[in-house]
Amino acid sequence: MTSSTPAREDSPRAGDLAGSRQGRYHVLTRYDRRILILMVGVPLLLDVALIWWPTLSSVLLSFTNWDGVGPVTAQNFIGLKNYQFMFTGYTLFWPAFLHNVIWLAWLAFIATPLGMFFAVLLDRDLRGSRLYQSVFFLPVVLSLVIVGFIWELQFSPTEGFINNAFGLVKSGNIIDWLGNPRINLFAILVAASWRHVGYIMVIYLAGLKSVDPTLREAAKVDGANEIQTFFRVIFPVMAPINVVIAVITAIEALRAFDIAFIINQGKNGLELLSILITNNSISEASLVGFGSAIAVVLLLISLGPIIVFLSRVMRTQS
Repeated sequence: MTSSTPAREDSPRAGDLAGSRQGRYHVLTRYDRRILILMVGVPLLLDVALIWWPTLSSVLLSFTNWDGVGPVTAQNFIGLKNYQFMFTGYTLFWPAFLHNVIWLAWLAFIATPLGMFFAVLLDRDLRGSRLYQSVFFLPVVLSLVIVGFIWELQFSPTEGFINNAFGLVKSGNIIDWLGNPRINLFAILVAASWRHVGYIMVIYLAGLKSVDPTLREAAKVDGANEIQTFFRVIFPVMAPINVVIAVITAIEALRAFDIAFIINQGKNGLELLSILITNNSISEASLVGFGSAIAVVLLLISLGPIIVFLSRVMRTQS
């Protein structure tokens, strides 16, 4: 004789258990999934529309002679003629390329080390370090157009501060800093460095603040001076920040445009690749296809530091 025990009211049923097992795999509700799709889909569409589509379009247009008017047809495709003319017949390309190289070398070996040096000095908790940081960082918040206007006034032949400060106006030995094609590029580089130094200083100073202070104490115990401590201990530890700064410096040099264009539309010794793209694509020449070819070359050059940065990041995370 068997007796059946009544089921407890709080005991789970088989249907409830099956439902709970299935429900475990549906953490997000339908509303949550819609929000997630919007949060991922909208930025992805914007990225494709504003970055990838213009980039791919520039690559395709670089093989055409399209002038920006009307649709692109099969008759507009001319193969590699734009690249052939750019490398062999366009007299402004190689001077502009050289100017970009000079710009990169100046920032890499003068402006960037100077910003790092200021960061090291301010990391020593000097009196008034907050004031110094504000003074050096102030040009960073200004647009490059404003920086160009400011230094155009400073380099003015007769009314500018520089010629008057050195007494060149009174002596009659006036230097045309921006009109002389032999020196105007370096004058513009001084203006660009005024902004770049503060930018690098802030980034590097933030990295120095995150360094473990026990490393410096250990180096001091071992008898290392400040210079040895920096180059043998601090600088290797700052390797991720150093890579970021190197990439930023390369990108700043390759995308240089605003200051040179404000001075004299990037002519008479201030030719840059970005300015050649603008002058050929959206000027009266309307050589959109040829300007796109220059843009593709600049894109390929810019991919170098970007690939180095991404490979460094992936290597660190792996």
